[in-house]
Amino acid sequence: MFDRMFRSYKPLIAIPAAITLLALLLVVFHGLNESVDLRGGALADLTLERSISGPELESLLKGELGLDDVKVLSVTGKRATVQFGTDVYVVRVSEALKGTATINSYKSVGPVLSKQALNQIYWAVGFAFIFMSITVFIVFRDPIPSIAIILAAASDIIIAVGGMSLFGIPLSLASVGAILMLIGYSVDTDILLTTRVLKQRKGGINQRALGAMKTGLTMSISAIASMTALYLVTVFLMPEAQVLSNIAAVLIIGLLADIITTWLMNLGILRWYLEVKA
Repeated sequence: MFDRMFRSYKPLIAIPAAITLLALLLVVFHGLNESVDLRGGALADLTLERSISGPELESLLKGELGLDDVKVLSVTGKRATVQFGTDVYVVRVSEALKGTATINSYKSVGPVLSKQALNQIYWAVGFAFIFMSITVFIVFRDPIPSIAIILAAASDIIIAVGGMSLFGIPLSLASVGAILMLIGYSVDTDILLTTRVLKQRKGGINQRALGAMKTGLTMSISAIASMTALYLVTVFLMPEAQVLSNIAAVLIIGLLADIITTWLMNLGILRWYLEVKA
C-alpha cells in the first residue's frame, strides 16, 4: 500500500494544499475570537452565591451595567468566567453582582496594552519563522527540500489557526505560545524525513521514507496522546484551567495537520525533486 501511495504521490500533494487553503479562507471570512489580552476589555472569575445559568447571568450583567458586549465564557458548579468587551470598573461589576456572585479575580486590559500585545505576537511569530527558515537552509543547503520544509511548517500554522477559528478557540498570548511550539514540532518531523531520504544511503528511497514515517508517526501520535490527555483533564476535572485546555486544543489540531503536511506534501515534493534530479 505504501509503494502504491508513493508511486501516485502527485495527487496526494493536493490534499494538504486544499486543507490549507480552506483554513486560510476560514480565518479570512470567519475571523478569530481575540482574547482580552489582545482586544482589550476585562475578564472576571466569579464564585456564584446562588444557582444561575449562563444566559441569566449574562442578561443580568447587561441590564445592570448597560452594556451589550458581555459574554459568559463558562459556568461550572459554583464558578463562572465572564468577559467584558470594554474596560469596566471592578466596583461597578461587584455592585451589579451583589447577591448573585463574588469576584475572585478581575483582569482589565486597556486598548494601548492590547495593541502592544498584538504587535509582540506578530514579531514573535515572524522572528521564529525567519530563524527557522535560515536554520533549515543552512542545514540542507538545497533550495527545494528547504522550501518543502518551510511550506509544511507554514501549512501547519495556517491549519491550526483555521481550527481555532472553526472551534472558537481564542487567540491569546497562551495560544500563540502553542503556535510557536508547533513550528518546532513540524520542523522535527520534516527534518527527520528530509535527512533520511536525502542523506541516508542504506536502502531505496521507499525504504528510507517508510523508516522515517514509522519514527515520525510514533513521535506525532505520542505528542497527540499527551495533549489529548491534558485537554480531557482540564475540561472535565479542572475547568478553571481554560488556558491549558486552549493550548492543548491548538497543539492537537496542529499535530494532526503536521501528519498530513509532512507525509503527503513534504514527502511528495521530495519524491518529485528526486525524480527530476535523477
